[in-house]
Amino acid sequence: MKVLWQPKAAKQLKKINDRTIQERLLAASRTLADFPRCANVKALTNHDYTHRLRMGNWRLLFNAFEEISIISIEEVKKRDDRTY
Repeated sequence: MKVLWQPKAAKQLKKINDRTIQERLLAASRTLADFPRCANVKALTNHDYTHRLRMGNWRLLFNAFEEISIISIEEVKKRDDRTY
């Protein structure tokens, strides 16, 4: 599948100050080309996006239809009952 970065997600990636985290997120996003046979991907229910890719404390939120469209990057700072 083709992986596309939406402008919002690309901007969020550039704002991350740690270069190693940026590279790890990019490498993780490349594995999405093999969707649905990629690790750490979960389908989301009752959410704006269809799937998420977990990489440490970071999440790549994306929609998977004919192509993968990465919409947002989020950092999970504290895990609790409301964390997916």
